[in-house]
Amino acid sequence: MDLESILFKQGFGSRRQCRSLIAEGRVVVAGNACTDPDADFAVDDLAFDVDGTSWRYRERAYLMVNKPAGYECSREPQHHLSVFALLPAQLATRGVQCVGRLDEDTTGLLLLSDDGQFVHAYTSPKRKVPKTYLATTRHPLDERQLQALLGGVLLHGEKAPIAAADVRMRDEKLLELTVNEGKYHQVKRMIAAAGNRCDALHRERIGSLGLPSTLAPGAWQWLDDAALQALRA
Repeated sequence: MDLESILFKQGFGSRRQCRSLIAEGRVVVAGNACTDPDADFAVDDLAFDVDGTSWRYRERAYLMVNKPAGYECSREPQHHLSVFALLPAQLATRGVQCVGRLDEDTTGLLLLSDDGQFVHAYTSPKRKVPKTYLATTRHPLDERQLQALLGGVLLHGEKAPIAAADVRMRDEKLLELTVNEGKYHQVKRMIAAAGNRCDALHRERIGSLGLPSTLAPGAWQWLDDAALQALRA
């Protein structure tokens, strides 16, 4: 693939902008600046630098963000910063989307991708992908509330009760809750319907993929093969 197309596909701007980057000697491949936009390279495991930052060619982008509070999962946020502000501009340019959404005050594991099939697979209600949250509650938890969540609670606007796939009390006011759906404010509404209130919510797992303890709030990383396999497990 020619170098101009490589940069274009990886989100480095329009074709004209990519040609300019190359012509100005700002693109380095295999240790050498390349000023020929038509230079051809095999893209398998191709690494290159742009303005001193290293990149690897990826046909599709799969990544995770440790979302902090105060960010909206939208390209056109209404009241807060966009979660896309946490990413390099190249990733937003190439069209990554949030795989489901987290409320602006909800923190934790958020997936993003420019692979439409991947996004659909992990947001489709038919897949019933389990998502595990940690909820800090306003009042102490008790067995009655846990059983209500496991047995199913009726939310406003729903025709049938919704049950948690699993619940565990980690502390007096710290609830681990797993759901297989992704309805609007679902976890918060379920906790309210069970007789408590959610003061803080953090997503720590999707499927078998957990948020790494090494990924700081606001940071992002690529999903490697092991992470993608954990999602499918």
